[in-house]
Amino acid sequence: MRVMSTVTLTLFCAIICCSLTEKRSNVSSPNIIIMLMDDMGWGDLGVFGQPSKETPNLDAMAAQGMLLPNFYTANPLCSPSRAALLTGRLPVRNGFYTTNAHARNAYTPQEIVGGISKDEILIPQMLKKKGYVSKIVGKWHLGHRPQYLPLEKGFDEWFGAPDCHFGPYNSSIRPNIPVYNNSEMLGRYYEEFKIDRTSGESNLTQMYLLEGLDFILRQTEDQRPFFLYWAADATHAPVYASKRFLGKSQRARYGDAVMELDYSVGQILSLLRSLGIENNTFVFFTSDNGAALVSGPKESGSNGPFLCGKQTTFEGGMREPAIAWWPGHIKGGTGINFCPGQEVQGVTTHDQKEHTLQPIIFHLGRDPGEKFPISVLTKEYQDVLSRISPVVEQHKKTLVPGVPQLNMCDLAVMNWAPAGCEKLGKCLKVPKSEPWKCDWPH
Repeated sequence: MRVMSTVTLTLFCAIICCSLTEKRSNVSSPNIIIMLMDDMGWGDLGVFGQPSKETPNLDAMAAQGMLLPNFYTANPLCSPSRAALLTGRLPVRNGFYTTNAHARNAYTPQEIVGGISKDEILIPQMLKKKGYVSKIVGKWHLGHRPQYLPLEKGFDEWFGAPDCHFGPYNSSIRPNIPVYNNSEMLGRYYEEFKIDRTSGESNLTQMYLLEGLDFILRQTEDQRPFFLYWAADATHAPVYASKRFLGKSQRARYGDAVMELDYSVGQILSLLRSLGIENNTFVFFTSDNGAALVSGPKESGSNGPFLCGKQTTFEGGMREPAIAWWPGHIKGGTGINFCPGQEVQGVTTHDQKEHTLQPIIFHLGRDPGEKFPISVLTKEYQDVLSRISPVVEQHKKTLVPGVPQLNMCDLAVMNWAPAGCEKLGKCLKVPKSEPWKCDWPH
C-alpha cells in the first residue's frame, strides 16, 4: 500500500488554508512555487545518493529545508499524476483514467478527445479568490483542446506547451506540438522552438527559467501574492539541454538536462533571496513519476534502489524525489539521516526516521528493490493484510469515480489549428473526425 507522506499533505493543507482563510493577520499571504520535473527519478539527486553529485543547488535546498524520502505520486504516468497534484484528487476521482483496458493507466497524447473536467477545482482557481496571480511555465498535459487549457482552469498566464515535446512530425500526418504564450500559440516544437534530436540541444529550459524569473519579479514589484507552477520537461525523452550544459555531465545527455534544471532551481531560489521574499515563499520540488527506464540508457534517470520505473506501480514508478523549502517556517535539515553514527554538525543534519511502519506487501526496509514479496503463508503477511483490507474496503465504499476522460481518441482533435495560428500562418488542414477507443498498453 502506498500513501503520500503525511508531512507533505499537512504542509500543503496548511499553506492553502493559510492562503484562503477569511480573517488573516497583517502577515501577507505566502507565495507558492511548485517545481514539477518530468520523469525524474528518486535516485537522480546527490542528496538521495546519486554518485556523480551534479545537483548542488537541489542538495543545498534539501539541507536548508525538508527532504521527503517517502513521497509518492498518485500515478506513474505524466497526465494523471499532474491532474492529481493540481486537484488534490486521485485520478479515478478526477477522471484522468480509462476504462478501455484492464488497468486504468492512460495519458493525454494529442489525439485524446478528453481533458480535465470542468467540475474539477484546481489550485489556481482556489487561490484566485484570495487575490493570487498564477502562472504555469512548461508542460500542461491535462488536455489540449481550447476548453481544457490552463487559462480556462484558473491560471492567469502560461508559457509552454499542452503536450510532450515528441517529434518532429510530418505536418500532413501529425502536427508538431504548439508552444503557447497565454491563450495563443507562438510557434511549434522543432519549428520555431528548436530541439535538435541529434545533439540534444535546445534552449527551452533557458526560456522556462527566464519566464519564471520574470513572473516572480513582476508580482513582487506589484506586491501581489503569486503561485508559480514551474513544469520544465527537459528530462522527458527526447532529453534536451542548452549548449552551455551539453556534454558537462558524467551521466550523458540526461545528466546534462538534470544539471541545467538544478542550475535553474538555484537561480529561482537566489532571486527569492535577493528580493527579500524567501521567508514568505513556500517552494516544493518533485517529479510527476519515476524515471522512464524504457528511454535508457542515455535518456533515462535513476530510481535508486527501487524496482522498475515509469508506467509501473512498483516503488521506482511511484516514489519521487521531493523537497520542501520555506526559510523561517521549515527547519533546515529535516528528513532522513543517511549517515547514522557518523553525523557531522551542519553537514549531515537530517533526522533519522523509521520508514517501514506503514502496512506494505513488500518489506521496503529489508527489500527496497521489491524482489521478495512477503510470503502469503507467514503471520507477517496476514497481519499486514488485516490492516490493509479495511482501508481498501472503505475506499471502495466511498469512491465516486469521475467520468473517464481518457477513453476516446480522434485525429481531428490534434493540434492542427491552435488559437493564434492564423496570425503566424501556421494553421494546418483538419482531417475528418473519426473517433475510436484509445488503445492503452500501459
